[in-house]
Amino acid sequence: MAHQTCTNIVRHNSVMRYDSSIRVARHLRYNTRQSYYLRYRPMSAANPKVGFVSLGCPKALVDSERILTQLRTEGYEISPSYDGADLVVVNTCGFIDSAVQESLDAIGEALAENGKVIVTGCLGKKADVIRDVHPSVLSVTGPHAYEEVMSAVHMHLPPKADHNPFINLVPAQGIKLTPKHYAYLKISEGCNHRCTFCIIPSLRGDLVSRPIGSVLSEAENLVKAGVQEILVVSQDTSAYGVDLKYKLDFWGGQPVKTRMLELCEALGTMGVWVRLHYVYPYPHVDNVIPLMAAGKILPYLDIPFQHGSPSVLKRMKRPAHAENTLERIRTWREICPDLIIRSTFIVGFPGETEEEFQELMDWLKVAQLDRVGCFPYSPVEGAVANDVAEPVPEDIKLERHERFMKLAAEISAERLQHRVGRVETVLIDEIDDEEGVAIARSYADAPEIDGNVFIEGAGAADLKPGQKVQVRITEADEYDLFAELVTG
Repeated sequence: MAHQTCTNIVRHNSVMRYDSSIRVARHLRYNTRQSYYLRYRPMSAANPKVGFVSLGCPKALVDSERILTQLRTEGYEISPSYDGADLVVVNTCGFIDSAVQESLDAIGEALAENGKVIVTGCLGKKADVIRDVHPSVLSVTGPHAYEEVMSAVHMHLPPKADHNPFINLVPAQGIKLTPKHYAYLKISEGCNHRCTFCIIPSLRGDLVSRPIGSVLSEAENLVKAGVQEILVVSQDTSAYGVDLKYKLDFWGGQPVKTRMLELCEALGTMGVWVRLHYVYPYPHVDNVIPLMAAGKILPYLDIPFQHGSPSVLKRMKRPAHAENTLERIRTWREICPDLIIRSTFIVGFPGETEEEFQELMDWLKVAQLDRVGCFPYSPVEGAVANDVAEPVPEDIKLERHERFMKLAAEISAERLQHRVGRVETVLIDEIDDEEGVAIARSYADAPEIDGNVFIEGAGAADLKPGQKVQVRITEADEYDLFAELVTG
């Protein structure tokens, strides 16, 4: 594991990225480690200082943002280093074995460098695992345990007595760990499904939807703060509001149902990009596609299909069937031809035969998904899937993974070629000053997990992160696009 410090590391991705819908490793094309960085305004030297390390998926990132916002509200300074912190909070990931080990390593590093560590997040649901390795941690809590984390901080590091939250203001949108121009909007917590490979319900509980009025107010504050792209996240975005029986709430003085369609309709009025993640292909998703066709929200769906074989899906206990999803995809594309679909898949699931794997390959050829990640099945402690059938030998898993990704790359390259010559709007993420290239994303590209649009030529180096500009696509490879600015 590469060295990691507390210095501003607020999001940490290893060479295998974690899929936020099921918290499993995603395919990553780049052999680099990526981190987000956040600089905080210095406060009084008398303020207690907290270091913060955040690991895992966007939903965990939102949890970190909320804890950091509360810390700042109560007068705590966020330390840029271990040795400058009075204690350290580590927000962990705990789904697959590599994520568990990465979290344990991060805790160990914080203990070695600082000595006072509070642990929270998904791995916190397995407190015995943490304390067996690191018995000296001050406190262990599970995911989205904001009050418990703050109570632990108060116990071990009391806030400054004379702090005035009305003078030391926190922005209305709270503390964000993403770049200023995009932000994650978490609409619910937990999941009602019981997929055999997943232990999320045991870590994060059953579905708990946020009232839609609260969600939309948060989105408004983000837009007012300059956010250009809102990324909707949850464990199951399609199920939003089911637990509340689509309860009527109020936003802007008007009644609105706590339901996916109404959420998308309202977000579509805010004048920014709206991207949907972790959408299960239920029939009512059909109602959202016309909003995409009309340009209200981005024509982009992140759907965790996981497999294409009916028998494997049955062993997985997935809530959708391969045959139905192919027809649904066809219908969606008829309504919205520009629709981009990304997904993740598991190969080498226990009992997977060569015939079942070939069914997956044939399904992918028909589905023609734009963005695809895949990983070999890895046993997760507590997952039912470990016992549903005989495990697939490791060498076969890896061989199938290679074949799958080769096909996925071919499909991606072919579909990207169709966009060469088009004029598209892109969002600038960063500028490579040395190369004079602007790195951007199109409507088809979610941050961290999809490709990029590299803008070359005149004017590219003068662009700024957060700008939306018109470009002409000049070239494409397997995953990325290359473009030039449209002037005049």
